[in-house]
Amino acid sequence: MSKKRFSIDYEEFASVQEMSPEDQQLVALAIEAQKGSYSPYSHFQVGAALRLEDGTIIKGANQENAAYPSGLCAERVVLFYAGANYPDVAADTLAIAGSDKGVLCESPASPCGACRQVMAETQKRHRHPLKTIWVGSKRIRKFYSVDDILPFIFDSLKVE
Repeated sequence: MSKKRFSIDYEEFASVQEMSPEDQQLVALAIEAQKGSYSPYSHFQVGAALRLEDGTIIKGANQENAAYPSGLCAERVVLFYAGANYPDVAADTLAIAGSDKGVLCESPASPCGACRQVMAETQKRHRHPLKTIWVGSKRIRKFYSVDDILPFIFDSLKVE
């Protein structure tokens, strides 16, 4: 047996004004995307804004359903849309903002495990690191690769 240690690097910002203009725009669009949320059951609105490598920006929001497993998180909405409509363009940066009953959460809402796996597959598919920005009203976190938020991805099925 050998004991291993895992560590990650990320940036934390106290406000959006500390970020680059490009990231500020993406954060604003993720917050705006929450308007498209259909969340009558949880009242938790999530917006996502995805910048593709060519500069195209796509927005998405969570979509709930009375049959809970039938809904979809904002992250997967926007990533699947990008995959279907821009299959040959790598995803570059994904900003995620969550609000509870219309109020932006103080701490950044982190993606669920299913969304992290889809992010990992997207990153692997394009062989391009997918940066993520998690938006909260008191702090914002930026990660430079999905490997930092899902270090041991499911990749047993080889896709070549």
